[in-house]
Amino acid sequence: MGGHREKDTDAALLRAVADGDSTAMAALYDRHAGWLHMRLARRCGDVEAVREVLQDTFVTVWRSAAAHRGEEVGGWLWTIAARRLVDARRAQERTARIETSPMDAIRVEHESSVAAPSTEERVLAGLEFGEVGTALDRISPELRDVLRATVVDGLTTRETARLLGIPEGTVKSRAMRARAELRSALAHLSPTPLGGPA
Repeated sequence: MGGHREKDTDAALLRAVADGDSTAMAALYDRHAGWLHMRLARRCGDVEAVREVLQDTFVTVWRSAAAHRGEEVGGWLWTIAARRLVDARRAQERTARIETSPMDAIRVEHESSVAAPSTEERVLAGLEFGEVGTALDRISPELRDVLRATVVDGLTTRETARLLGIPEGTVKSRAMRARAELRSALAHLSPTPLGGPA
């Protein structure tokens, strides 16, 4: 039964994982851990944090495979991983605030700004959970996956096509539609026009 796992589709592996099949879980991990690790590392310079987020991602997959709603598995895995990364950053920030006395605050803020791309991390966290994140949640999943891959993760059209398993032309057309839907969703969230007075 486990001998053909490398030939199984992601969806078939995920269904088997939902049934408690550890061989399918191992096959899913082997297939996706590499690119997930690479993308997480592009967003976070902390090697240990990336390793822990990757592990948490697959623990979540093991526990909630049955909750998968049929969207592209790679996109679903990345959504879990990206949220785990944001959660990890928030936990690190809370710990730093608790452990840092007011006298050390300026020094620690300076050191962290030198050591990590904190501005970029805040922007990415805002994309996940701010008004843009809310708007992203309102557009269709296949368009959202393309927008997250190309804009949030900075992948090329070719990389996005490979990740999502769709042709490059489809990536381009979905990206155009996604931007239009996102503008519309943002307009409904924020009644004031973007770009200044009417």
